[in-house]
Formats: sequence, C-alpha cells, structure tokens
Amino acid sequence: MGAIWGFFRSIQLKMIVVYILLLLIAIQVIGAYFAQQLESQLKDNFTESINERIQLLNFNLERAFTAERPEGSATLGEDVRSILLDFDSEDINKIQVIDPNLRVVGTTDEFEQSNIGKRTTDITIQRALSGSVEENTMFNPETRHRTLVKAEPIIDEETDEVVGAIYIEASLESIYGQMEDINRIFANGTILAITVSALLGILVARTITKPISEMRKQAKFMGAGDFSQKVNVYGSDEIGQLAVTFNELSDKIQAAQANTEGERRKLSSVLSNMTDGVIATNHLGQIILMNPPAENLTNYKQEEIVGQSLIGVLGIEEQVTNLDELKEMKSTIIDFSSEEQLFLLRANFSEVLDENGETSGIITVLSDVTEQEKIERERREFVANVSHELRTPLTTMRSYLEALTDGSTWKDEQIAPKFLSVTQNETERMIRLVNDLLQLSKMDNKDYQLHKERLNYIDFIHHIVDRFELNISEDITIERKIPEKNYKVWVDKDKITQVLDNIISNAIKYSPEGGEILIEVSEQNHQLLTKVTDEGVGIPEENLEKIFERFYRVDKARSRKLGGTGLGLAIAKELIEAHDGEVWANSIENQGTTITFRLPLMQQKRGGRA
Repeated sequence: MGAIWGFFRSIQLKMIVVYILLLLIAIQVIGAYFAQQLESQLKDNFTESINERIQLLNFNLERAFTAERPEGSATLGEDVRSILLDFDSEDINKIQVIDPNLRVVGTTDEFEQSNIGKRTTDITIQRALSGSVEENTMFNPETRHRTLVKAEPIIDEETDEVVGAIYIEASLESIYGQMEDINRIFANGTILAITVSALLGILVARTITKPISEMRKQAKFMGAGDFSQKVNVYGSDEIGQLAVTFNELSDKIQAAQANTEGERRKLSSVLSNMTDGVIATNHLGQIILMNPPAENLTNYKQEEIVGQSLIGVLGIEEQVTNLDELKEMKSTIIDFSSEEQLFLLRANFSEVLDENGETSGIITVLSDVTEQEKIERERREFVANVSHELRTPLTTMRSYLEALTDGSTWKDEQIAPKFLSVTQNETERMIRLVNDLLQLSKMDNKDYQLHKERLNYIDFIHHIVDRFELNISEDITIERKIPEKNYKVWVDKDKITQVLDNIISNAIKYSPEGGEILIEVSEQNHQLLTKVTDEGVGIPEENLEKIFERFYRVDKARSRKLGGTGLGLAIAKELIEAHDGEVWANSIENQGTTITFRLPLMQQKRGGRA
C-alpha cells in the first residue's frame, strides 16, 4: 500500500500525467478544429446539393406557373403535384408550393394534403413571396433534430414577377450522424493514442526518474552517514551529469564530515580534558554546552541547566543585568564559598562573532582560584607579619639608641648597660627572625639537603632534654616518660634537634609558673611517636590547625615578650614532613597542649641488629 501511495506522489506519475495531458490537449485542439471544419464543410455540401435541386424544382415550377392553360388541360395543382412526384426528395422532408395568394398549391407531406388550397400564414413564405430568399436552421427540442428550412420565390423570367414560392424542410441529421461516427472514431483513436502514450510515458519517465530515485535513496544513506554507495550513471546527458556531480558531492561531503567529526572529537577531547571549565551560550545568553570540569566546578549537570541564563547560573545578577554588560565585564571573581569551605572561581568571558560581526554567543572559562587567593592572602599576611616583626625591634632599638645619643644616659653606668642589653636582645631577635625566614625560604624552594644518619633516638632525646633542664628556671619542671629501649631512626640529626628545640621552647614559653612539661616517646605501628605536653593556656579547637602556620601565636603579647618569631612550629612541620613523618596537635583550652610528631623506625635486620 505504501509503494502504491508513493507512486501516486512520485515525480514519475506527474511526468506521465503531464505527458498525457499535453497529448490530450493537442488531440482535443486538433479534433475540435477538425470537427468544426468538417461540420462546416458537410453543411456547405449539403446546402449546395439542396440548392441545386431547388433550382431545378424552381425552374420546373416557374414553367408550370407561367404556362398557358387551354380549357380542358391539366390544372396548375395537377402540374405541381406531377412535378413534386418526379422530384428527387432525398434528405428533404417537406416541400410546399404556394401561389401568390398564399394558398398551398401542392405539398409532399401526406399529413398536409388537406391544406392544399388553403392560405398559409407562415411569415417565411410571406417574405419569400415578397421576393426575398429565407434560409435558417430549426432545432426541435423534443426530438433534438436539426432541420434546414428554406423559402424562395418563383419568379417569371419574362416579367420578373413573383408568381409563387417554394418552401422546403430538409433534415440535417445525416450530417450530424456522420459527425457522431467521425467523433466516435476520433475518440477511440484518442483513447488508443493516450494508452500508447501512457505506456511510452512510463518508459520515458522511468528512464528520467530512475537516476533521480537512486539519488534520493543515496541522499537518505548520506543523511544516515553512509557514503559507501554511489549513484549509477546511465548517460552523458543532463541527468547523467547530475549523477556524476552528485557522486562528487557525496565524496566531498564525506571528506568534510570526516574532517568535521575529527575536529569535533578533538574539541570534545580538549573540553573534556581541560582543567578549566567551559560554558558556551547562544546569542541570548542561554547555556547550550558545558564541559565536565565546569559541571564539577559549578555543581550543575549540563542537562539540568541547558537553556537557562548564564547570569543566573553563575549568580552574578547583582553585578550584571544583561548580555552587553557581561561582554564588557571580561572577567570577574565568583564566590561559591560555603560556611565550611572557601571556594572562589574566576570567570573569563569571550564574545563569539558570526560572519556578519554579530554576537552569536559567549564562551565562559571558569578557573578555580581558591588556592591562588589563599596564597595571595597568605603572602599579604606574611609580608605584614614580617614587617611588623621587624618594625617592633627596630623601633625599640631606635628608641634606646636615641636615648643613649641624645643625653648623658650613655655615661650612666647603671642605665647604659641595660639599654645596650635591650638593643643586643632585639638585634639577636631580628637575626633569629631572618635566619628562620631564610630556612623557610630554602624549604619552599627545596634548596636544602638532609644529611641523614643512623641515630639512637633514646640517647639523642635524653641529651636534648638535659640541655633544656640546665637552662630553664626552677619554676618549670620537665618530666620524662621515655622507655629504656634502643630505637634506631634514619634522620638528619641537626634538623631533628631543631624540631625538638622549637617544640620544647614553645612549651616552655607558654607554661605558667610552677608548670610541668611532659616528654613521652612510644612505638606504634613501626612508627616512633614523640609527645611534648605543656600546661599552658591551650588552643581553641577552631584554631588548632593554625598553630603550624607561619607567624601564628596563641598569646602574641607573651610570645613577643619572650622573643618568639612565630615560625618555630612551621619550621618543625616542614622538617618532620621532609623526614616522611607527620606532626599534629591536641589541646584543651586552659588545660594545656600536646604536640606530637612521628618518625619512621629503621627496619631491624636478621639477627636482631638494626
């Protein structure tokens, strides 16, 4: 059924119909012209034949009307009847002969014999008696027959007077009968011609439409991405040239599609593997594309936000209200931070123009700048802290030095040494600060080396604690909880010494008078744990992780008073991690703080020796 319906909608049927219609129109035009001319010719021949016989009848009747009639000879009516009987009346249905007084002298119609001698009122006859020739065609709507009616006068040749009239009715049906036969033959010929033409039209149309049909099928294959098939070329005419061009077009489209697909894959691969997020919009600012990194950065899925406004998705309604302002902005920082975590994105906007120079869309590149911002903030804070740490001793030194140089204070044997001692302490404080900064700088740049050696950690830590006990005040005591066992570690002795010095020094600084510092060493999962616990002010839980940041102090006033730089724990953290260890803090506010670090133990060899 589909094939039949397809045929009725095909160009092949249209060509056949047009071909038949053209032929039919040509036949009809020719047939109409032929029928009209034939009808006219037949009517002319028929009329001419009738007129010739009427002329002969008129001549005989004129002699009868003008003949002398002696008494006892035939009457006019008898002569007229005799003439009418001898007259060839083929195709003539009725003949009437009328005298000048409008009386019927004779007739060939058997049904009108009773009208002989009676006057007629026919206007046609009256006009004929007046000398005119009347001729017309009558149509009988009941019988649908056509009749030629003619009336002409009988004129005396000698006197040129009208002596009577002839009235005839001749049937034209023989002519139209012939026309019907001819038309029937013509119609049959037309049907035959149309049938033959239809068959020829089908063959011709198939010849023309077959390549077109093949091109249509190939176009469907091309639409589905199959370029393997080719259109057959059946000749070198326009259709053949079209098939050749179509095959060339197919090859070019295949090459272009392959190139486009390759570029699309490259673009898709680039977008998918980019660390930056990319969002594309149309000319209305509605999102049409988002790569996976952009989905991760914005926490949206592409299918969820396609068609939505870019301004709304990025949440920058307060900064821009329309696309033109967005294009002028070029770049902005978007804050996606939550209460728990800082999260900042930099959005760079780029306008995409079409061939007419009109905006066809916006490309937005999203970059995570959270760490950069953190580093920038830390840098600014670091510079501020260093400036503050250097300014404080310098200001103190300047004040004391000015006091010494402005008056007689330098001669005072009691005051001058104190001022010089303060100046010396502040100088040493700046030296320690600069040394700590240099050491951190080397660590940041990986510009330092560890000189590792095998070390008996128990003996080592006892030595460190003994040194501190000799130098601390009697108000603070150090307790040890160190096992009597040999623990071997592979470390840089100087660097671990610095770690312990920084941690224990910190504990001493923040220990109250009469406070106790506990130093513990223990083994856990092939790791050596060292804990230093003080009874200081403690650290709030939210700030616990910050104590390993540079310049962080729990009690800034006290730390500065004791000469601290705020870099000790930061340096310790860097050094422990360089030894593949870890350092952390536990604290209870107003009760004390415990700093714990772990170092990997050396593996014992067989025989029990490390």
